[in-house]
Amino acid sequence: QVQLVESGGGLVQAGGSLRLSCAASGRTFSSYVMGWFRQVPGKEREFVAVIDWSGGSTYYAHSVNGRFTISRDNAKNTAYLQMNSLKPEDTAVYYCAAGTRFYRDSYYYTTGNIMEYWGKGTLVTVSS
Repeated sequence: QVQLVESGGGLVQAGGSLRLSCAASGRTFSSYVMGWFRQVPGKEREFVAVIDWSGGSTYYAHSVNGRFTISRDNAKNTAYLQMNSLKPEDTAVYYCAAGTRFYRDSYYYTTGNIMEYWGKGTLVTVSS
């Protein structure tokens, strides 16, 4: 079992930045691929970014590529999502998730079912 707790959400103006953190406990953090997803109420969950076990490979959704950066610190059992140049359409609840498979293709992450463990989410609101 892995427990995931997100933090760092909040209210920010368009063009601003936020950094989300995902603290993991339980099994060996470095054994898991870590991902970030987001969901707007009434809409389907959306893939945002994923990072492999060591942090050497990452993959992003087209909508955030170049603005968001996913990273991890295995010594601290924490994954991060640095979000820059935020837009109102980035407003959502952001979830971190842990899985065991890494793909450079958003198709595999479309539903999020490939991930095994989920946090409870943190709300990000971007005002215009």
